[in-house]
Amino acid sequence: MPYSDKTKRPGPKEFYLHLVSDASGETLLGISHAVLAQFAGIKVHQQFWPLIRSDAQLERVIEQIVKKPGPVIYTLMSDKMRNRIVDVCEELEVPSIPILAPIINSLSSYLGIPAAGVPGLQHALDQEYFKRVEAMEFAMRYDDGQSLDGLKTAKVILVGVSRTSKTPTSIYLARSGVRTANVPLVPNVPVPEEYLTLEKPLYIGLTASPQHLCSLRHNRIKAGERHAMIVNQNAYIDEDAVKEEVRAARRIFTDHGWPVIDVTKRSIEETAAEILSLLQTRREEKKDSKAALKEEEGL
Repeated sequence: MPYSDKTKRPGPKEFYLHLVSDASGETLLGISHAVLAQFAGIKVHQQFWPLIRSDAQLERVIEQIVKKPGPVIYTLMSDKMRNRIVDVCEELEVPSIPILAPIINSLSSYLGIPAAGVPGLQHALDQEYFKRVEAMEFAMRYDDGQSLDGLKTAKVILVGVSRTSKTPTSIYLARSGVRTANVPLVPNVPVPEEYLTLEKPLYIGLTASPQHLCSLRHNRIKAGERHAMIVNQNAYIDEDAVKEEVRAARRIFTDHGWPVIDVTKRSIEETAAEILSLLQTRREEKKDSKAALKEEEGL
């Protein structure tokens, strides 16, 4: 009997989840992570099968699915391979879930053209790929104020005190092709004003609650991390001193009119998403400004 979402059965507390992709599988991993987070108390044995592009490869995966039955989430461009997965899952009475098919079919219908059907096409070595690689190199070069010369070529500059997620956010943005640098605000180590007033980059102030920062800094020291900027370890984790750091940083953000993001309860992904939204708003404002200027010049 084919699997149906109306089938009455006791819900398992432990199960196998198979992720099958004809590309790198990054999309599947991201989606499965987001979805599984919604189900507390369930133990999942995730089986990851990337770069499955031949019938022989697929049959080897199917052997494992048969041995350890469970839902199959897949991104496969080949109709033949998709149909094979569906048939096997129907026999095993487990769900088969095509992640990209509904989106591709809807867009194909809207555009009136068929999809290319080429596995991993989104990872082709095109201009966007090299843009992401270059952005990653840029983020590493300008991480944590290692270098200030060249900041004017950044698209985003993150500014904040220690442990406000500047580095991981920079790396995450770089994966989207956004050239991101980050500048630390350290007590008694002023940043030259010329590097805080560049025209091209979008400056973002990152902040967090003093309690949150103290907790992270305690863990950093406990783990044995060392940093050249940590001159006074006691002040680094003293809550009153940290409160003053946060207040001083806030004053800098306000003086420069930068948008500020509190990362206390935000994931890196959430922070990056807000920054990308701010970038988009800025681009739209520039377009509107240029359009208004052209209209004025035409009068």
